[in-house]
Amino acid sequence: MKGIELMKEEHGNIKRLLGVVRKLCINILNGAEVDYEAFYDAIDFIRNYADKHHHGKEESILFKEMIEKLDEKINRAPVQGMYAEHDLARLFVSNLEEALKRVKDGDMDSRVDIIANAIAYTDLLNRHIYKEDNAIYTFAEKKLSAESLNYVEEECEKFEKAAADEGVQQKYLKILEKLEAKAK
Repeated sequence: MKGIELMKEEHGNIKRLLGVVRKLCINILNGAEVDYEAFYDAIDFIRNYADKHHHGKEESILFKEMIEKLDEKINRAPVQGMYAEHDLARLFVSNLEEALKRVKDGDMDSRVDIIANAIAYTDLLNRHIYKEDNAIYTFAEKKLSAESLNYVEEECEKFEKAAADEGVQQKYLKILEKLEAKAK
């Protein structure tokens, strides 16, 4: 599978998780107890599948190649924008984790911080994925040379194989399925 196609497929998995996180927040709004296990599983998925695994390929392979090989005026701002959004997503997840701890320690007002950071994350990632799928990836496919695209493909294959050897994809897709089943 081509590296960029694989990243688009991973976006589909990430968007599935975003739907689960939204449902977890709606449950809190409707008076349910905070589902700590589900939120912590979601954070695990976000940090290790969405960020380390998926964003790892984008940042260390695709974006790096775009910055190195394409005209600076054309690629610098959009790619840097993607890096900035990755960092903002990490901030929302960190704030979400802190809010979960506060609620667990009895600060019930911090439920609003759980919802605020979780929804900010889901909104950011939905918009971010749209931009990558419809602009950044398309631009890369059109503007990178065949040599660069082959490099991206080869490096993504190596990255995927190393992750598969550690069971990363399998583990996090199982977590996603468990969360989806629970959120129905």
